[in-house]
Amino acid sequence: MRILVIEDDLHLADNLRGALEKERYSVDLVHDGEAGLFHLTEYPLDLAVVDLGLPKLDGISVIKKAREAGLDIPILILTARDRWQDKVEGLDAGADDYLTKPFHGEELIARCNALIRRSAGQANPEMMAGPIRIHTRSQQVWVNDKELTLTAYEYKVLEYLMVNPQKVISKSELTEHIYDQDFDLDSNVIEVFVLRLRKKLDPENIFKPIETLRGRGYRLQSQW
Repeated sequence: MRILVIEDDLHLADNLRGALEKERYSVDLVHDGEAGLFHLTEYPLDLAVVDLGLPKLDGISVIKKAREAGLDIPILILTARDRWQDKVEGLDAGADDYLTKPFHGEELIARCNALIRRSAGQANPEMMAGPIRIHTRSQQVWVNDKELTLTAYEYKVLEYLMVNPQKVISKSELTEHIYDQDFDLDSNVIEVFVLRLRKKLDPENIFKPIETLRGRGYRLQSQW
């Protein structure tokens, strides 16, 4: 999953990026509201973490303008303010949840995970597709209750396919969501990840979990 962090405190921003990348999120980082709004509206993202006290354009305005532009990804606001009215204003502007500074990194991760699951219609951290089961918090994967060992990027590809059931996902979309911004990657590498995933998920080639649609991309099979 790809997350945008808009935070002007450089130390905190770096800590947030480190915590999210440790959980295998791809993280884009900007430090003012104008750059944040541009990034929100121009790049494919799965979630945004937005500080309210931003320079150039405050966080409330960023959220309002993003929603007015039709952006529907979940947004988590960060605020150092104690006034409950500020939290209400953020939620009324279109945010989905908030954290008050200071906060524990574990709570940030838990809230990000929950928001992404809910936006995909998955309230439970466990997702299933046929014999495949993944736990998005622990990032464990099972097939027919046998646990598999996946690399970080193999897991990212599988999770993204499972979060978007029955949707055709192009190579470019997969690349944009599992790698950090401006990462120059040959899309053929995605083919390698998918090939390795198929071998690990279905070594006997029995249920063929990942369908290839020539010229369009990949889709997790809905029929087993």
